Amino acid sequence: MQQIGDVIKKIVKKRNLGTETRLSDEIVKDPEIQKFLQAHHNQINNEMIKKSMSNLYEFYLQKRNPDKVMAGYQPELFINTNAIDVRYAPTAAKVEQDRDRSAKQHLQLIDLPEALHDVKLSEIDINDNRSEAFGLIEKFLKEYPKNPHQKGIYLSGGFGVGKTYMLAGLANQVAALGKTVVFLHVPTFIAGLTSHFHDNSLQDEIRKVSTCDVLILDDIGAESLSQWSRDDVLGVILQARMDNVLPTFFSSNMDMKDLQKHFEETRNAIDPVKAARLMQRVKFLAKEVIVSGPDRRNFSN
Repeated sequence: MQQIGDVIKKIVKKRNLGTETRLSDEIVKDPEIQKFLQAHHNQINNEMIKKSMSNLYEFYLQKRNPDKVMAGYQPELFINTNAIDVRYAPTAAKVEQDRDRSAKQHLQLIDLPEALHDVKLSEIDINDNRSEAFGLIEKFLKEYPKNPHQKGIYLSGGFGVGKTYMLAGLANQVAALGKTVVFLHVPTFIAGLTSHFHDNSLQDEIRKVSTCDVLILDDIGAESLSQWSRDDVLGVILQARMDNVLPTFFSSNMDMKDLQKHFEETRNAIDPVKAARLMQRVKFLAKEVIVSGPDRRNFSN
């Protein structure tokens, strides 16, 4: 960035202004600077303006011809003791960009489309079929910074009604706060567990899912379960989250009653007791909300 004094001299010469005094008059008449001076007229006098002219020049020039080094930041005037000074604040676009970058760093999608990183709650339609779910999600997000140990939500409903998209919007907002969010597709996750056997990484994977700040289990009930995957994987994860009161969210095409029936039958046995025990954990962790409506997967959400 060029020195302000050198820039001033170039402007005076280029515009044939004659003296720096005429440029100073032009700067002071700038609408944004005038607005600042009027807003702080009780704190500012002519001597302060004169002493602060180099800073006013900098503000004036950066607003009209921003330096590339300062991309993403905008100049702001402020009172600094007995002078008018200039500082740089991130633009709204940069704040949004940084928030999105933080969300992508803190949200891990497992066996789900990367496009879910870009879902925003503000861009999802709110209608009568989704209003209760949206209300609970908004309440959770409002209270989460003060209370990170809240009950989650179990969204049940048919195909394509927007359950996953709503939870993706929630996930991105929590991740933007710097919290670790794991969002996984349960059927694919369960089917892929054996891939961790060869490198002994299964316990690390279960620990990661069990201890993250917020866990979202998508499409639970569509998986094919063995006794081991039900009791030693799902059961362990949900028990750990229940013990530590960690927010856990679910989406399913089944209501909770049907999910319990699903848990009863594994590949080799039927066990209502273990299914009921697992379901107790789900009910402790989340409140069920039914989301209805048409299949919108071929339309905008």
